[in-house]
Amino acid sequence: QVQLVESGGGWVQPGGSLRLSCVASASIFNLYTTMGWYRQAPGKQRELVAAIAAGGNTNYASSVKGRFTISRENAKNTVYLQMNDLKPEDTAVYFCKRDTAGRIAWGQGTQVTVSS
Repeated sequence: QVQLVESGGGWVQPGGSLRLSCVASASIFNLYTTMGWYRQAPGKQRELVAAIAAGGNTNYASSVKGRFTISRENAKNTVYLQMNDLKPEDTAVYFCKRDTAGRIAWGQGTQVTVSS
């Protein structure tokens, strides 16, 4: 079972930035693996924030387009989420997900709180 460990969460004021990291215990670089960041706010369903496929194609939730950037460093089995211009509505627990041909693994999540 692949282990995913997120880090980089914390408290930030509106307009600030954070970079989340997700380190996988196994390779994230193969044709069948998509890595994604999801988030879940209190009382809400978990939602996709951003994803990156093996070929580098990315997709983003409309609410974060232009503010967040997902990237991957295959040699380090790490996926990043650069979050800029953070808003209070970005407050949530952020989870990393690895999907390899339908085999799913989740990290434990990291809390992001945006408030003044």
